[in-house]
Formats: sequence, C-alpha cells, structure tokens
Amino acid sequence: MSPSIRFLLLLLLLLFLFPPPTLSSLSTHKYDPSSRLTLYVNKIGPYANPQETYPYYSLPWCKPEEGHQVNEKKEGVSIGETLEGHELRNSGYHIFFGVNSPHSETSCTQVLKKNDVSELGRAVREQYFYQMYFDDLPVWGMVGETVKGQDKEYIFTQRHLSVGYNNNRIIEVNMTSDGLEPLEVGHTLSFSLTVTWHKTSKSFHNRFERYLDNEFFEHQIHWFSIFNAFMMVIFLCGMVALILVRTLRKDYQKYERDEEIDLEGMERSIVEDSGWKQVHGDVFRPPKYLMIFASLIGTGWQLIVIIAGVILFAIAGPVHGDVYEERGEVITAFIVCYTLSSVVAGFASGRYYRQFFGTPRLEASSRWQMTMGVTVLLLPCVAAVVLSGLNGIALWYGTTASIPFGVMFKIFAIWCFVSIPLSVLGTMFGRHFGRKNCFPCRVNSIPRQIPDPAWYGNPVFLVPLSGILPFGSIFIELYFIFTSYWNYKFYYVYGFMLLVFIILAIVTMCSTIVSVYFLLNAENYHWQWTALFSGGFSGFYVFLYALYYFYFKTNMTGLLQTCFYFGYMGLQSFGMSLLCGTFGFASASWFVRTIFQNVKVD
Repeated sequence: MSPSIRFLLLLLLLLFLFPPPTLSSLSTHKYDPSSRLTLYVNKIGPYANPQETYPYYSLPWCKPEEGHQVNEKKEGVSIGETLEGHELRNSGYHIFFGVNSPHSETSCTQVLKKNDVSELGRAVREQYFYQMYFDDLPVWGMVGETVKGQDKEYIFTQRHLSVGYNNNRIIEVNMTSDGLEPLEVGHTLSFSLTVTWHKTSKSFHNRFERYLDNEFFEHQIHWFSIFNAFMMVIFLCGMVALILVRTLRKDYQKYERDEEIDLEGMERSIVEDSGWKQVHGDVFRPPKYLMIFASLIGTGWQLIVIIAGVILFAIAGPVHGDVYEERGEVITAFIVCYTLSSVVAGFASGRYYRQFFGTPRLEASSRWQMTMGVTVLLLPCVAAVVLSGLNGIALWYGTTASIPFGVMFKIFAIWCFVSIPLSVLGTMFGRHFGRKNCFPCRVNSIPRQIPDPAWYGNPVFLVPLSGILPFGSIFIELYFIFTSYWNYKFYYVYGFMLLVFIILAIVTMCSTIVSVYFLLNAENYHWQWTALFSGGFSGFYVFLYALYYFYFKTNMTGLLQTCFYFGYMGLQSFGMSLLCGTFGFASASWFVRTIFQNVKVD
C-alpha cells in the first residue's frame, strides 16, 4: 500500500473519530428579527440523584402534536456531550426572535389515565426536575409539587419563558412554572408556554456568568484553605530541608572520618553498625514485580499529564467565553489528553524498565512486550470494568447515563488506532534512549538481610502516615469539587485547582522523602513500593472522605445513584493514588540517588 493511500485512510479515520463541528456549533448566536428559534428539552430526574436522569419524554405526559418535532438534536453532538447524558429533543414550541407571545400557546392536551397519574405522582413526590436548552443556555423547572395540608400531587402545566437580548444576540433566559393542576384520573391537562422578550445591556461575552456561584466558590474559606495549604507547603519544605540537610551532613562527616581511619589499604566499606548507608549495595535492586511497577509508574505519569492538560485547557480554553459553550467539552478534552499522553505512559514505563538491564532474565523480549502490554491495558481495563458495570445498570434503568454503542465503538477505535500505537512508540523510545545501569552504587550479588525495624521504620506505619498531609492540603478543594459535580454547580475556579494541584505535588514529594528516609535508616532497601504507596495512600483518604460526603452531605438514594457515586469515586481514588504515588516515587528516586552518589564504595 502506497504512503499516500495510507495517509488518506488515516485522515478518513480521524474524520470519523473526531468529526468537524457543524455550522450550528460554530454559530455566532446572531439572529435576524422574527427568525424561528428552537427550545430543546433535555432530561428529567430526581433532584437528589444527579445520575438518575431519564429522557424528557420518559414521563407519560403528552408530546407536541407535530410528531417530527420531537426528533433528537443530531447535529454537532460530541462524544463528551453524549457521555454526560444529554439527549436534546425539539420541544415543538413556536418561538420567534424578539416576538412576544403574551397568550399561552398550547402545545398539547391529554386526558390522565390511571397509569399516568401513578407515574406523574411518583415524579412529583420524588421532586423530579427537568432541564431545557434555549440558544445553548440551560433552564430548569420542577414537574410539580405537593400542596401542604392535602394528600394530593399537582403538576405544573404553564411555563413562562423570559428572554433577555442585546441587539441580535440572546443574553439570558429564565423559566418559571405556574398553573397547578391536580393529578386525577380523567382530568384533562393542557400544557402551554408564554414567551416574553426584553432588552438588556449585558454583554454576550459574560452571559454565562449568571450560572456561576461566585459566593460559594469565592467564599472566604476557599481563600483561607489555599493560604493555609501554601503555608503548610513552606513549613513542610523548610522542615524537610532542615532535618535532612543537618542529618545527612552529620552522616557524611562521620563517613569521611571513617575513611581517614582506614589506613591499612583494605577495601573501604561502610563501618557503621546501622543507618541508611548500610544498604548502599542493595538500594538500587529492581523492585519486586518490576513489570507491574513500571506500568504503574508509566500510568501515573500519564495521569499527571492528563490532569495538568485538562486544567490548563479549562483555564485557557473557551469554557465560558464569548464562543459556543459546548456541552461535554471538558470530557472531550480528557479523552484527547488521554489519547495523546499514551506516549508518556509508554516512555516512562519503558525508561524505568531499561534502568535494570544487566540481569539476564530482564533482557528477554517477551518481558518487554508484557511490560508494554500491562502499561497499555492497566488504566483502560480498570475503567472499562467499572464503567461496563455502571452502563449495565443504566441500561437496566433506562437512564440517559447509558453509553450508546456508537460512542463505545468510537472510544474503542480511538484507543486501538491512536492510543495503543502512541504507547508502543513511547515504549520504544524509552527502551532505546533510557539510561542503563546508571546507579551511583554497585549492586551486591547477594541481598542483604533486613533487620526487624522499629515501629517508626515499619512501612505499615510510614505509609498511612505519609498520606495524611497530602490529603489535608486538598480536602477543602475536594469539597468544592464534589459539590459542583453532585449538586448541580458549575465549577469554574480552575486557577484554584491548578494551585492546589501544585501544592499537592509538593506536599506529596516532601512527605514521601521523609518516609523513605526513615525506611532506609531502618536498613530496609525495599523503598520503591513504599514510596509508591506512601504517596498514593492519599487516594485512600479521598475515598474515605467520599464515604463521609455521601452519607452526611447528600440526599442520594437508590441502587443506581449509589452504584454510580461509589463507582466514580472509586475510579477517582484509584487515579489519585497512581498520580500521587508517582509524585512520591519520583521525589524518592531523586532523593535516593542524591544521598548515595557521594557514598563511594570500591
């Protein structure tokens, strides 16, 4: 096959996986006077359960008489929008730009049956709300309410849409509901809509700001938590530097004195009875289960790049700018960053595995292939197992959270034809350009026996203790992130998130260095896994905090919502553990190389 044909096939594949935006998504949102506009209905569900959302017309209320007007909105639908569970349909209302309709326009009528009363009554009791979109601006409304003192449910049948516009652009949209009608068998319901237009001086660039809860996200406690975490970073870095520099200086001075005493020409060695220098001949041994460890490190670096890339995209990108605010753009950015960062995962795992060449059993090509395979499969398989289970539950309940087969096929194709080749390419670069046997100390042929450690040198004590400080530096920000996701708030303070991400990295590195130093002082040279677990244990605390948040900060109920909550939180905690564990291992690796490069052993 010629190179030109291969390029053409690759181009067609990329166009299929990432279709170019349609004209509607590139629209400047400018309208001519009296031009026809569309009010889209989206989804509906219990207010307390964010993931338990259903198609708008899943409730047994009437649809517009013109059947073709309830077709789904097909144009410009991205993968991220579908994964967020958006199912936009034309509401069928006749709305024209700048034209008031003071008299309610009846869209449809229906006579309530027994089953209709039962299902609509349940929706009212469970506080169902619905979401609509008008010119890509969201509006919400409640299905109905229960009148106090009456054991009867009522449903809203009249909706009032208030639209503010500036010249030829829509700036803001508000919806109110009225016209309570009782839910009784045989009762006739007539659904109607009133539209009122008014001029406003607000600019189009700032039209999304009204959805941002500034009082919540910019509260004093948010600023105080950032300041407190920053001060903790300064204090922790200072304490770590002071303790380690003074301690290591004494160790080096004592070691130099020992070298001066050695006047008989014998092979110089470490003469201390205890201490970190005793393990100089074993500290650079490959960790147990090297293939898995290298894959974890590679995946951790990939997650670091993904999170940093998504945060920077959200800060610099048009998330709330004066262009089209695409639904699901953050998820789409996550998919793109994951795909492109696969080369980082392959390079990091291959480069780390390369360091331990020299042992014959590690030279086998099959082990290279296995390491590369584990790196490629680790994160996708964990995510696929969890999300497949959640998707099965969503399909059983018939919610909009279920992933269509077409979207699953596209994601699988992206992984097969883009992510895997990039991961293989990164592995080859790491294998051929990584440093081999570049350790400052020679590794002994016979492993040293590890003495019984004191309680403060035991990994069982060091690992949980090391994860407390990183979690303490972010748990306030976790509250805002959880609240924005599980309580219908738009998260927009990505600058705060970037700062907290940097603080988390620094605190994790410092705490892991201290943990590894105590471990080496106990003459335990198995520091690699301890460093990974010490940094990653903060993910376990995040999951514990998620348990607390679920039971004390939310009103979520039901099997579906519970499974989705803990499934997502489990994935987040797993990713957090890998990310922080990689930070911890990177800092510990630098620390170990630094302290042993001055220990010269013949």
